[in-house]
Amino acid sequence: MEARQRASQPWEGIWMNYVVLDLEWNQANGITEHEVPAIPFEIIEIGAVKLYTVPCGQPADGGSSAGDGKSGSGGEPVKGRDTEKDRRVGSGAFLIERAGEFNQLIRPSVYHEMNQATGRLIHLRMKELKKGRPFLEVAEAFFAWCGEEEYRFCSWGSADLTELQRNMAYYHMKPLADGPLAYLDVQKLFSIAYEDGKSRKSLEYAVDFLELEKDISFHRAFADAHYTAKILARILAEKPAALRNLSYDVFHPPKDRKSELKVQFDNYAKYISREFDTKEEALADREVASSKCYLCRRNLRKKIRWFSPGGKHYVCLAYCEKHGYLKGKIRIRKSPAGKVYVVKTTKLISDEDAEALKARREHASDVHRKRIQRKSRGTKERP
Repeated sequence: MEARQRASQPWEGIWMNYVVLDLEWNQANGITEHEVPAIPFEIIEIGAVKLYTVPCGQPADGGSSAGDGKSGSGGEPVKGRDTEKDRRVGSGAFLIERAGEFNQLIRPSVYHEMNQATGRLIHLRMKELKKGRPFLEVAEAFFAWCGEEEYRFCSWGSADLTELQRNMAYYHMKPLADGPLAYLDVQKLFSIAYEDGKSRKSLEYAVDFLELEKDISFHRAFADAHYTAKILARILAEKPAALRNLSYDVFHPPKDRKSELKVQFDNYAKYISREFDTKEEALADREVASSKCYLCRRNLRKKIRWFSPGGKHYVCLAYCEKHGYLKGKIRIRKSPAGKVYVVKTTKLISDEDAEALKARREHASDVHRKRIQRKSRGTKERP
């Protein structure tokens, strides 16, 4: 279990080392090649930037290699930009040190023709990829570059770590974690820090919003990691409290009840269950079905039991005498093993939102009732 960090200052408790990564991948073209279910997206490029945060007046560890502008494993300097100006960003409490860069192509072994949409987006041809190294070699070089010190993975969006772990599993590599992997979704953090916390904008939109310099082209692994690192550095400098909002990659769900994840954030709580054989078994589990106030830890009676307003998720409404209405939301996810697990969130809502949820429940009941009536009439009309 990973408890929420509460800090007396916004920057206290912030992870000190960050590996900002971006991946490019290829997929079957559906004509001459067909999808391999175990690896629908084959990684063809890894790009990453390493950031350290250090208190003002203290040098980062390994300062001689920080910001050297070179890719991992003896690569060449990244061309077309001035690496020196990216080295440090200041804030009142600490400096953000750009401590290294990684960029390598991967020679494909699953899909040997470039998907047309992928090729148009990333401007990369199979001829270039054939000069790369096998996935296992590049992945091992990448993790060696990451180093032995503790670090937090960061990415733009939620897909990269899932596909990295899927590719690792395909090649029988040791998993990154035994269960859910905590990371920073910088796309989400940008929304929390500068917008409504719900929208998910493009990387280029965020770069323009923050008026960051566009010094290399987008849509390649290193370029997108480079810009994501710039955005993360700005958030660290201006809105460090946003980094308390961790995300979790659940390619490997919790293995048992004891390892289930319960996390409390500033304005909601999240629970990630172990695997179940069926959706019905998951929904019948006591912990999954329960409603608790994440502020006072009381078990609550539901005002509205779990129901599915549109078939994609389940919601409920509970009431805490001390803190008011809470909305529960359950999403059923499939694991790579073919089983299911639950992601449940609980959040305080206003009286107005509670009334709106009650109206949704009534509407869902009406729709269900009419569906049953139509089926009943159809049965009676049959000869």
